[in-house]
Amino acid sequence: MLLIAKTFAGCEEILEQELMALGAENTNILTRAVQFEGDLALMYKANLHCRTALRILKPICTFEAIDEDMLYNEVKNIDWSELFSLNQTFAINATLNNSNLTHSLYVALKAKDAIADQFRDKFGERPNVDVEFPDFRIHLHIYENNCTLSLDSSGDSLHKRGYRDYTNQAPINEALAAALIILSDWDRKMPLADFMCGSGTILIEAALLALNIAPNKQKDWFGFQGWKDYDKALWKQIYADAIKAELKPNGLKLYGSDISGAVLAKAKQNIDHAGLADVIQLRKCSFEKFKTPADEGMMICNPPYGLRIEPKDILAMYQGFGDAMKQNFKGWTCWFLTGNLEVAKHIGLRPSRKMVMYNGPIECRFLKFEIYDGTKRRDKSLSVE
Repeated sequence: MLLIAKTFAGCEEILEQELMALGAENTNILTRAVQFEGDLALMYKANLHCRTALRILKPICTFEAIDEDMLYNEVKNIDWSELFSLNQTFAINATLNNSNLTHSLYVALKAKDAIADQFRDKFGERPNVDVEFPDFRIHLHIYENNCTLSLDSSGDSLHKRGYRDYTNQAPINEALAAALIILSDWDRKMPLADFMCGSGTILIEAALLALNIAPNKQKDWFGFQGWKDYDKALWKQIYADAIKAELKPNGLKLYGSDISGAVLAKAKQNIDHAGLADVIQLRKCSFEKFKTPADEGMMICNPPYGLRIEPKDILAMYQGFGDAMKQNFKGWTCWFLTGNLEVAKHIGLRPSRKMVMYNGPIECRFLKFEIYDGTKRRDKSLSVE
C-alpha cells in the first residue's frame, strides 16, 4: 500500500527515519512529505508513533484535471459509497500548484458536489459536509494539472497530541518541538531544560521521547477509525504494544522556567495532562537567574522572535541570552530556534551549528551553542545565516 506522510519543511529526513524504524519500505523524500510503502498495521503505527508527521495520507487515484468539468467527472466516477457511508459526514481539502485551476476553495467545492451528486443519484440523498470534524476527510492535490486524491487516515492533524489544553501566545507546534529535540542529539538521559518554557511543549515532547511514549497516545480519534476496512482488533493490539514498550523514568529530570506565574500554571496543567508531573520540574524565574541543576546538560528554547516586542526590548533580551549562557550554563549545550536572524546576532556567541527550519511560514535558524568554562570574546560580526 502506498502512503504519504506530511511534515514541516526541514523535517523530511527525520520523518523518513521514523517511518523506516516502524518498518516502512521504498521511502522517498518529497517536499514537506515522505512517500513510503507499508501495510494496514504500518499505517496505524505511523499515526500513533511518528513524532514529526502531521498527516498520513493514502492515495487512491491519480488523473488529469485540465478544467473543472474534467475534475468533476473524474471525481464522480469513483464509487465513494464503497469508501464511506451515507450517514457519515465528509470534507475535502484542496491544494494547487502550477495548475489551470487556481482557486483551491472552488476546486474543493466542485469535488464535493461530484461526491454529493453521486450519492444522490445512487440513494436519493447525500451525506452531509462537516469541515471541522468530519468522519471522512479527503485530500485533493493538483500539480501541473495532475490530480491526486488521497484519504486522510489521521483525521485531525497529528501535532494535536491531546495533552495541550492550555497555550500562550504563539506556542510552538508539537511536531516541530519533537523535531528540534531529535535534531539536538539529546541522549535522552542527561538533564534537559527550557528557560522560557511557555506552554511546556518542548519539555513534554522531550519526556515523551525519552520514555518511549507514543506521541499520539492521547488522541481520541483517528481518521482510519471511520473507514469501512477499519480493523479494530489490529488497532487495539498496536495500541497495547505501544503501552508495553513505555520506559520508566529512572531518574530522568527535565526543567522549565518562566517569569510569569500564569504561564507556568498553564504549563503545569499540560504537563499533568500528559502524565509527566514526576519528570518535569518548573521554576518561576527569569532566564538570567536560571541555575543549571547539573554540570552537564542540554537547553532547548524557542524564544520570542520580536514580532510582538519593541525592537530595543528584543535586542536586550537576546543579548541577555548570551550573558546568561556564559554565566550559568558552563558545560551545557544550548539550542535556540529563532525566526529573527538580525537579533540572533546579538547573542554575541558564535554558534557551532546552524540548521534551517520553518516554524509555519517563518524561516528560522536552529542554533547550537557549546558553552565552555572561561569567557569568550563577544563577537558582534558573527553570522547566523
